[in-house]
Amino acid sequence: MRKDVRILLVGEPKVGKTSLIMSLVSEEFPKVVPYRAEEITIPADVTPERVPTHIVDYSEAEQTDEQLFQEISKANVICIVYAVNNKTSIEKVTSHWIPLITENTDKDSRVPLILVGNKSDLVEHSSMETILPIMNQHSEIETCVECSAKNLKNISELFYYAQKAVLHPTGPLYCPEKKDMKHLCVKALTRIFKVSDLDNDGILNDSELNFFQRTCFNAPLESQALEDVKNVVRKNLSDGVCDNGLTLKGFLFLHTLFIQRGRHETTWTVLRRFGYDDDLELNQDYLFPPLKLPPDCTTELNHNAYLFLQSVFDKHDKDRDCALSPDETRDLFDVFPYMPWGPDVNNTVCTNDQGWITYQGYLSQWTLTTYLDVQRCLEYLGYLGYSIIAEQESHAAGITVTRDKKIDLKKKQTQRSVFRCNVFGDIGSGKSGFLQAFLGRNLMRQKTIKEEHKSYYAISTTYVYGQEKYLLLHEVFPDFDYLSDAELACDIVCLVYDVGNPYSFEYCAKVFKQYFMDSKIPCMMIAAKSDLPEIKQMYGCSPLDFCRRHKMPPPQSFTCNTAAAPSKDIYTKLTTMAMHPHVSQADLKSSTFWLRASVGATVFAVLGFAMYRVLLKQR
Repeated sequence: MRKDVRILLVGEPKVGKTSLIMSLVSEEFPKVVPYRAEEITIPADVTPERVPTHIVDYSEAEQTDEQLFQEISKANVICIVYAVNNKTSIEKVTSHWIPLITENTDKDSRVPLILVGNKSDLVEHSSMETILPIMNQHSEIETCVECSAKNLKNISELFYYAQKAVLHPTGPLYCPEKKDMKHLCVKALTRIFKVSDLDNDGILNDSELNFFQRTCFNAPLESQALEDVKNVVRKNLSDGVCDNGLTLKGFLFLHTLFIQRGRHETTWTVLRRFGYDDDLELNQDYLFPPLKLPPDCTTELNHNAYLFLQSVFDKHDKDRDCALSPDETRDLFDVFPYMPWGPDVNNTVCTNDQGWITYQGYLSQWTLTTYLDVQRCLEYLGYLGYSIIAEQESHAAGITVTRDKKIDLKKKQTQRSVFRCNVFGDIGSGKSGFLQAFLGRNLMRQKTIKEEHKSYYAISTTYVYGQEKYLLLHEVFPDFDYLSDAELACDIVCLVYDVGNPYSFEYCAKVFKQYFMDSKIPCMMIAAKSDLPEIKQMYGCSPLDFCRRHKMPPPQSFTCNTAAAPSKDIYTKLTTMAMHPHVSQADLKSSTFWLRASVGATVFAVLGFAMYRVLLKQR
């Protein structure tokens, strides 16, 4: 909401603009009225909306046209004052003041107007008959109020309405001509309904309505009040209530009713709670809360964020097959202004036999987004309403910023859950196959991937010493003369060469010597396409000798040309090395080191799957 409100009073001379301001401040009619009152500021704690309010007077006798135009451009709301006993001052509202204001305000930022009929103590009749046609003709007029500076009638109400016109404007919400809500308002409230519909059944039940009420207004509805609300909807809309819950149509009808009855603040309170600004766009402060990310630190989702994302998956996995069909995926992202995941995501994470993203793949993709682009992750959490549903201060509460890698190395342990492996290799060495094999895809299945849907990332879980970790593989483009810092920043390096190509290893050796020989990043050599006959590499020494000379583990044989899913042992080894960069080469060569890691992985993979099945049954 706005930090302050600036109210400008304009109108013909002698209509009582200055008297209105002075009566408000002193709570009595002034005996002596100057040409113009000085600008006054009403502190936030004495205004109904708790917002500082500046009231500005205009005097034709004391101010130039240029000064008036400047004040009009600065005002948040303009009160056009006329005297109810002066027909000329009423005529000037449409012939002079509204056109003048329109000319001097930005067309895109419409300034709300309040028509103020002063001196009501001098007449017995109302000016409303004359004013109503003017209000119907000009949608920027929020309301009209008749008052008297002399007997203090409706003075505080006038300034309350002016405040309300700025803080809770009708313009963005409602079209008086059509007597219906505007498209952007319907769109925003539809998203709010879908976020609040926690079980995704298209109905807000009593529990969901109470949570919504508590979230927006800090108080639950009494059961009788709940029934009264539903009865109002039932009487006016045949399909507004279903199974004793509020449908989307019913929810939108209620807000239309609030606006028509002058209770725009109710709708605005809901909109602002769910992150919307005055233009009904999601606020940048809501979507991108501050998050400090020091150098050499990474970003991960914390336990609460994973629980929330699991609940989002559950509510959209309607057929309970632990995968998101294309329709279920579209439904999940219906609260987004665009589809955030393209076809490449299906080749970045695990999918089922139909190519649909699995539960594990879904969480992996979220993990990847958080790691690579935390601002985008915050934005996505904002669309899903994370801070509201999880009752957190902001979406940043769902993010863990890991400690500096230097501290991990010093302490010889890490608390991180996501490890990045950059995969280097010459063209045709088998890098893409290595990434896809991590997702359980053999060569036959990989051949079905369209070139335009290819992904340079693959992410899934591995188990090391019984701990579930995410390994993120990134295929680096093989032009090593132009490697950026981002391409070099990782926890482990994979150097892939084709055993059947005699010139393939040379590229790996060059990359290692140029970029990683003197770094503390552990490296592993991968002898890809090991199902083919091994050909002598045209290099000064064999890959095995090269690894020995540079204190690396021996080249690891790998193939994805298998009947079943390729073996994942190599990925466990990579994650283990990434987790323990301080481990000496002697330990890495020790079979017991790898045995401890892989046995833990096997045991916990079995346990993990068993636990997962139990959770599915509960769901």
